[in-house]
Amino acid sequence: MDLLNIKLTDGEINAISCLGLAHVGDAVYELLVRSFLCRKGLETAKVLHLTSVKYVSAPAQAAVARRIIPLLTEEERAVYKRARNTHVNSTPNGATMAEYHAATGLEALFGYLYLKGETERLSELFAVITEGGTDAS
Repeated sequence: MDLLNIKLTDGEINAISCLGLAHVGDAVYELLVRSFLCRKGLETAKVLHLTSVKYVSAPAQAAVARRIIPLLTEEERAVYKRARNTHVNSTPNGATMAEYHAATGLEALFGYLYLKGETERLSELFAVITEGGTDAS
């Protein structure tokens, strides 16, 4: 199985929990952020790390989720909402429960699109996210 060019069926994706989708989406989102920052020419590991944190923190992800929600298809919005409403037992420091839920929804959406093999759609949404930076930057 080619895990870099994966394309799961709807049935296979539906068998994955929202938190499972968010787990994959967290990695996909972080890889996109890291690639974006390297392409911008940021060089030192310290600067790359500090800048990437501004994009991947729950408050930053919640802010960009609000920006892309109007652009989502009905199916994408359903994935986002289902994951956003998933019960979690804790929140990270520096984030409200609402921000953490929104970030979980965003990550699940990115995991869902990646696992469906919809990399073009991922790129479209990520371009919207990065066109003005993040509210945290």
